[in-house]
Amino acid sequence: MGWEPLLLAGLGGALIGLLLTLFGGGGSVLATPWLIYVVGLADVHAAIGTSAAAVAVNAATGLAAQARSGRVKWPCASVFALSGLAGALGGAQLAKQVDGQALLFWFALAMIAIALSMLLAKKGVGDPGVHLTGPMVFKLAPVGLLTGLAAGFFGIGGGFLIAPGLMASTGMTLANAGASSLVSVTLFGTATSASYAASGQIDWPLFGALVAGGAVGTLAALPLAKRLESRVKLARTAFAVMVIAVALFILLK
Repeated sequence: MGWEPLLLAGLGGALIGLLLTLFGGGGSVLATPWLIYVVGLADVHAAIGTSAAAVAVNAATGLAAQARSGRVKWPCASVFALSGLAGALGGAQLAKQVDGQALLFWFALAMIAIALSMLLAKKGVGDPGVHLTGPMVFKLAPVGLLTGLAAGFFGIGGGFLIAPGLMASTGMTLANAGASSLVSVTLFGTATSASYAASGQIDWPLFGALVAGGAVGTLAALPLAKRLESRVKLARTAFAVMVIAVALFILLK
C-alpha cells in the first residue's frame, strides 16, 4: 500500500474526529463511504470492519474523558451495552452474508435516518440522579438488543440510537445519555470489528491512519466548539444535510 491511501484515510479520520467532537454523534457514519469512495477500498465488508474498529477506539477515548467528568451512569449503561452485545455480534455476522452492493444500499438508508434524527430537537430535561431499578432493566435490555443489531449490521457506533434509547428507558438527562452511550458504542464497535477481524476483513494500516487522524481532528475541534456554541443548531443542520447528500450519492452510484 502506497502513502496516498494512508494519507487520505488520515484526512478522513481527522474530519470524522472533528465532526464527532463538535456534534457528539453521527460523524462515524461517514467513515465507510470515505474508505470506499475517497480512499478506494473496493471491499465493502472490509470498509465496514475497518471503520467499526476505528469507531471503537475513538469512543473509548471519549468514554475515558466522560468517566472522569462523572457523567456516565454506569449501571444503566452496562445493562444497555451488555444486552446489545449479542445484537452487535449477530448484526455483524448477518452483514457479512449480504452482498456488498446491497449492504451499501441499506447503509445509505441508515445514513438518511441518522441525519433526520440529528435534525430533531433534543431536550436536556431529565433526572440527573437516576438509578437503575428492576423495571428499567426490562426496558433497557430489548432496546439495547435492537440497537446493537443495527450497530453491528451497519458497522456504525449507533450513538444516534443509543442516547435516545437510554433517555426513554431511564429518564436520564441528555448529557448523561450522551456520556453513557459511549459504553455501548465502544462495546458494539469492538464486537463488530472483532467479528470482521476473525474473517480477515479489516485493513489494519488504514485503521491506524483513521485513528491517528481522528486524534488530530478531536484536538482541532476543541477551540472550534466554543465558537459554534451560539450557532450549534445551524451547524448541526448543515452537517445533517451533508450526510443526506452523501447517502443520495451512494444510492445513485
